[in-house]
Amino acid sequence: MNIESIIQELESTKDRLNDAIAALQGSDSSGRKARKATNGKKRRLSAAARKRISQGMKRRWAARKKAGKNRL
Repeated sequence: MNIESIIQELESTKDRLNDAIAALQGSDSSGRKARKATNGKKRRLSAAARKRISQGMKRRWAARKKAGKNRL
């Protein structure tokens, strides 16, 4: 191996290590920040919202079940 190829290989290794360190520190080499942890607060649905979602899913399941019977 000549000196140039050794230097090139070391530079490549250095770049990979720098990327790994940046990712562990919360940002990558492109400058984007990693997502921060939430502050522990959960988003909660109201009872009315849960009921609307439940009714909508029941309608979708019923329509899918009905469509499946027609194919037989």
